[in-house]
Amino acid sequence: MNPTVGIAVILTVLQAAHCQMIKDLSACLLGQNLRLDCRYENKTDNPLTYEFSITKDNRKHVIHSTISVSENIYRSRANVTMHKNLVCLHLQSFTTSDEGIYMCELKATNDYTGNQTKNITVIKDKLEKCAGFSLLIQNTSWLLLLLLSLPLLQAVDFVSL
Repeated sequence: MNPTVGIAVILTVLQAAHCQMIKDLSACLLGQNLRLDCRYENKTDNPLTYEFSITKDNRKHVIHSTISVSENIYRSRANVTMHKNLVCLHLQSFTTSDEGIYMCELKATNDYTGNQTKNITVIKDKLEKCAGFSLLIQNTSWLLLLLLSLPLLQAVDFVSL
């Protein structure tokens, strides 16, 4: 095999093998509910599977998942929303008994590097309130559009309209 072709094949396989990577896992309180934001970088359009779990008392409890079966005690309280490069777990009626080490696990179909995971320790008294502004940051194109349009709005003379 031609060495140039061999290197090109290796680079293509390596690039395709690493399809997504978790960039950040954060937690905040939205009223009495816990919100876990699992941000990732995705390099493919392949379907994404996820699992949110908690480790407490040295035991893993699956909260919500497309990878395995969620535990009964969390099924009615948990839901997940997915946006571009963001998977959010919402856990209703969060109490101190829900404190522990939370894990976000992601896997893209045909990603041969295995599952990507990230952990965060969640303690109710140390959680910050979810900021409304963080929702704008999740979709930076709207924020950028707003900032770019401010000079245009200032230039329009609304009095003459």
